[in-house]
Amino acid sequence: MVLISPLLEELLWLEHGFGTRHAPLDQSGMAILKQVHSSLVLVADRREGCVGEADALITVEPGVKISVRTADCFPILLADTRRRAVAAVHAGWRGTADRVVVQSLLKMQAEFGTKPEDVIAAIGPGIGACCYEVGEEVASRFGMEGAGKLDLAAENRRQLTGHGVLATRITPPGACTFCDSARFYSWRRDRELAGRMISYIRVIP
Repeated sequence: MVLISPLLEELLWLEHGFGTRHAPLDQSGMAILKQVHSSLVLVADRREGCVGEADALITVEPGVKISVRTADCFPILLADTRRRAVAAVHAGWRGTADRVVVQSLLKMQAEFGTKPEDVIAAIGPGIGACCYEVGEEVASRFGMEGAGKLDLAAENRRQLTGHGVLATRITPPGACTFCDSARFYSWRRDRELAGRMISYIRVIP
């Protein structure tokens, strides 16, 4: 089944979902990105097709379904409950280190007048700290001393709250893509055999 955030589900003007390996979503009819593991954010100016090279899409247009693809990286969906603006964010370690989720909030503020306290954030399934061992070079980007286990979900949550999103308005991932092979694809586990899971959000027309 497609996974949903209980907080986002309460917004009757919104549609969203996190795909799984048994409930795949098709990106046809969606605005998509050429994802480059960056902190770049683009405004979706079309209802379908590739908007450009970046790792987050934002829109305020009803009916525009924005999406990202993941297979260990974290999909993060944002919804501004006042302005009815939304974002779909792809947060791997590089994007997280470069604060892609904060850049998404800043872009929503600049384009649509979004205030962080009005935002609900849903962090989708991704690789958990239980399984994500990183080397010294990556660890140093997150203030860690030496190699170790990296909690990307917690880091994105810290960035969200640090920028003013209320902790009570953030839903946790709840599942590790590496651990749960029955439900999720994982690049670290399956390498070239790994598929991709689609996460999307849109304002209902």
